[in-house]
Amino acid sequence: MGLAMTMQQTAPRGRGIEGFAWAALAVSIFSGWFVVTRLAVVQSLEVWDITALRFGIGAVLLLPALFPRGRPLPARAWKEGLVFSMLWGVPFVLLVAAGLQLTSAAQAASIAPTAMPLFAGVLGAIFLGERHGRLRWAGYAAIVLGQAALILIGSAIHGLPDSGGILALLGAAALWAIYTLRFRGSLVTPIQSAALICFWSAVLFLPVYLAAGLSNLGSAPASEVVVQGLYQGVLMSAVAVITFNRAVGLLGPAAATGIIALVPVVASTLAVPVLGELPAPAEALAILLIVAGVLLVARPVRRPA
Repeated sequence: MGLAMTMQQTAPRGRGIEGFAWAALAVSIFSGWFVVTRLAVVQSLEVWDITALRFGIGAVLLLPALFPRGRPLPARAWKEGLVFSMLWGVPFVLLVAAGLQLTSAAQAASIAPTAMPLFAGVLGAIFLGERHGRLRWAGYAAIVLGQAALILIGSAIHGLPDSGGILALLGAAALWAIYTLRFRGSLVTPIQSAALICFWSAVLFLPVYLAAGLSNLGSAPASEVVVQGLYQGVLMSAVAVITFNRAVGLLGPAAATGIIALVPVVASTLAVPVLGELPAPAEALAILLIVAGVLLVARPVRRPA
């Protein structure tokens, strides 16, 4: 009996460690994405090019996942994938890219990833009956306060951020949160979800992109196209989605999305050497408040025996 109890205690602990590892990898990729995408939209490429690279390359790369053992996924999975693509596909990327054009990498990384766990927590409590506990709600409050402080401090130092950019980023965060909650109850695997998102996004977006002549890929430097293609099409469309989905499956939506709120810490650090966007000391303190909130949100909630 004692051995059985030890095994039961060790299994959840092992799942938690594995979940945190997947989440850490996802955070690293997401953080770089804000910087890399910001770099693209202020140089040669447009939002449309970023979207085409992300889902066009991702769809080709992940196509085999849609035909396991040589047979297509069941119709239910394709329908679910279409819904996923509306949440974490083209609309999400376009909203974030628009926000990046109107703000900075640090501001965008501070708004979308930190608002997402709040949306996920509130929506999960309302619609799924999830219980978070006082410490987790305190974590959400710290994340919100840190986010508000970043915006206010940034406004005092750099001027008021564009309201349209903030709304676009909040809209992206809401879509991301809804996807996270829906995926937890999904029957598709993490890699199948990533493949379905890329497939439907490519099918819906690429014909419009090509027919309307929106491409700037031919006039952009080849090195820039290659870098964006690798990051958008491989790391973001495949690796990041799969690792994030694994984290959600192992940790649950609340903890996984809470860890994603660490993105502004990493993104702000990366933005210094890549974009020359140096956060002020007060902004750094606000980021530390967000980190404290993340630590509280990511703690597992103990259920009564």
